[in-house]
Amino acid sequence: MKILISGASGLVGAAVAQSLTNDHHEIIRLVRRAPRSREEIEWNPDANKLDASGLDHIEAVVHLAGESIASGRWNREKKARIRDSRVKGTRLLSETLADLSQPPRVLVSASAIGYYGDRGDEVLTEESPEGRGFLAEVCREWEAATGAAQERGVRVTMMRFGMILSERGGALTKMMPPFKMGVGGRIGSGQQFISSVALDDVVGAIIHAIGTESLTGAINMVAPNPVTNEEFTRVLGRILSRPTIFPLPAFAARLAFGEMADELLLSSARVEPRRLLESGYRFRYADLESALRSMLG
Repeated sequence: MKILISGASGLVGAAVAQSLTNDHHEIIRLVRRAPRSREEIEWNPDANKLDASGLDHIEAVVHLAGESIASGRWNREKKARIRDSRVKGTRLLSETLADLSQPPRVLVSASAIGYYGDRGDEVLTEESPEGRGFLAEVCREWEAATGAAQERGVRVTMMRFGMILSERGGALTKMMPPFKMGVGGRIGSGQQFISSVALDDVVGAIIHAIGTESLTGAINMVAPNPVTNEEFTRVLGRILSRPTIFPLPAFAARLAFGEMADELLLSSARVEPRRLLESGYRFRYADLESALRSMLG
């Protein structure tokens, strides 16, 4: 199968590309520079440019590109980059695919559980309504930007990612230094729910979505057993054999990270992967401890 990937140099994109290559699929990458081979296609969402000449016979698209939400303090410029990199890029890709004489069969497009906002201990499924806040607004616009491809008949799945766990990058590697030094602890009350998923399952679910005709629309890409921040802290400390007695108060998190603290660190989303489970996907790591032990044990 010939598969187009955006964001192929990122944590998830690189892992997906490697897995698909290992399974003998042909991978074409969208890049923001001049192509260095026939396996690369240049695009520039800010300039609304995408070279469609290399998109013939693409059978599936995995769209993962977007500005990191966890690097750098949020200000007006950073928030604009977060929104534009997702909405403009997705709209450009979707419209370009829709204009092809033979569009791909499926578009697997990234989204995030930020769609649900801060919801306390409410159990959230794909049918739950949109929440409030900056990330919820971005996710709504991000998902809506796939509209042209959907109207053209492309099967679109929007993967609402939770916290992706990997020893190779992302949130877990940023948490590790204080925990390894024995100064880790819960954040705020610790009662906010964290819905996470191992990178191996993210890759597995994306490949599952490519090949599963029944999967369309929003898909919660999280493991089945979300835990509170307090429980996450306990499990991580136990695996590392370190104490977890130094909490980070909510006011201190807000001083350090500003608006990002409320949206990422103090927000609660208790999310279930109902549609993935119903489609027959079997998680390799269905709980937090098994996922962390596989990476850190």
